[in-house]
Amino acid sequence: MKFSERYGYKKVRELIQIESIDAPLKNKIWGVLKIFYWDTAYNSSTSGGCYLSSSANQELLSLCERIWFDFLKEPLDDLDMNWRNVLEELRINYFDDFQWYEVYDFIEFIAINYPKKDTNKRFMHYLNGVLEQEMSGYRFVDGKITRITDTEEIEVIEKAIHTRESLVGKHLWRALALLSDRSSPDYRNSVKESISAVEALVSKIVGEKGTLGQLIKNLDEHVEIHPALKNAFEKIYGYTSDASGVRHALMEQDKVDFEDAKFMLVTCSAFVNYVEGKLQA
Repeated sequence: MKFSERYGYKKVRELIQIESIDAPLKNKIWGVLKIFYWDTAYNSSTSGGCYLSSSANQELLSLCERIWFDFLKEPLDDLDMNWRNVLEELRINYFDDFQWYEVYDFIEFIAINYPKKDTNKRFMHYLNGVLEQEMSGYRFVDGKITRITDTEEIEVIEKAIHTRESLVGKHLWRALALLSDRSSPDYRNSVKESISAVEALVSKIVGEKGTLGQLIKNLDEHVEIHPALKNAFEKIYGYTSDASGVRHALMEQDKVDFEDAKFMLVTCSAFVNYVEGKLQA
């Protein structure tokens, strides 16, 4: 994890890529395309070259024709049969200049139009792992690129991180840093940091130390909160902790993934904003 990410010098929306694609993600997307599609090109043993006109490259030819005709809107006459020339033109003249949304248009188009459905299925599954690793706000869902993180969620997290209570903000930033670590994400501890932010806020309000499960019972003596909402967070606390409390490790048999960690970060951030709003009302 980089220094700028550990200490909060990068904005939340720079860590979670919604309306952007940074160079590492774009390079990885091209790399996945290479693995599943570009490298399927067959080199002729007689000519020594690689030509789309070869009978062994009919699937790739079909894909390239659709890219040129339907996606790039270029004349089919301009499609070179020399695959190396096609690949170079596709990368340098088009892909490298694509806007972030055009990159997603492109990979979605390919996953729909390549003739081999099994290859497309494996491509989408593999690429989803890359998109998760690089903190993209999008995934393939049922064959379509779908946004899984909203800008509203980012705004909720940003607002909570900049809370007046510095300890609360530090816990939330740590939760985000652990979630967005592209080399070694730690979803389990991200969840713990998220709930610890709520615990720190409630502890400050009630003027006591203890676990969230204990402290939240007294929160309504200081802030008017609907009983159902308070009960919901008592249950969420139970989900994130074992009998020893949230600061101890989660049950080892409990699998914690990206969606769990993201849900907890957004939910705990929203709760922090809600309670602080009540205090200021």
